[in-house]
Amino acid sequence: MNKEHVSSQFDSNLASIRLKLLEMGGKVELMISKSMKSIVERDSELAEQIVAMDAEVNRLEVEIDEKCLHLLALRQPAARDLRFVTLALKTVVDLERIGDECVNIARRAMELNREPQLKPYIDLPRMAEAAANAVQAALDAFVRQDVQAALAVCRADTPIDELHGQLQRELITFMMEDPTVIQRALSITCISKFLERIADHATNIAEMVVFMVDGVNVRHARPTSQP
Repeated sequence: MNKEHVSSQFDSNLASIRLKLLEMGGKVELMISKSMKSIVERDSELAEQIVAMDAEVNRLEVEIDEKCLHLLALRQPAARDLRFVTLALKTVVDLERIGDECVNIARRAMELNREPQLKPYIDLPRMAEAAANAVQAALDAFVRQDVQAALAVCRADTPIDELHGQLQRELITFMMEDPTVIQRALSITCISKFLERIADHATNIAEMVVFMVDGVNVRHARPTSQP
């Protein structure tokens, strides 16, 4: 087997991992969207579909893991390719956990749908849209190895945290004024927290992009401006 053939096969394997990551990312983005729709439209059947979708996300995690480990064992990549493969192994963990958060949201949606609606859902859809956009942008930055796009994802986490804090304060006021709404308010509080965690996972992926491309570890010191 000549070196050119080996190199071509290696590139093909890397491309396959990228495609699978995008497929997995697309599925969790869809789960975020559907989980929010199940709340806004009070659609418990849709929430049940989201729970079922998690099995497909888990399957993709295993498949990508196997592809990465196979590549590490047989091709022994070096430098940036090695960072790509090892960080792909970490990225699938974040994507799988995003899927889990969507399942958590769906289960809370089913609880809320059995009760009268506490308040108009305004902040939650905004948070969900921002979180889904962050996931998409982080994966795009990962595939394109775009540091500036990754840094933009890191900066976008702050507004989501602020929305989460704002909603928490509003719900605390509801609970203080009327103890009968506590259970519903707590469910909404949990959903807000799940969305905030999704955004955190997107930020984790973005931070790994910076490390993959520049070799700089920006975890625990998230950039607020471009270098």
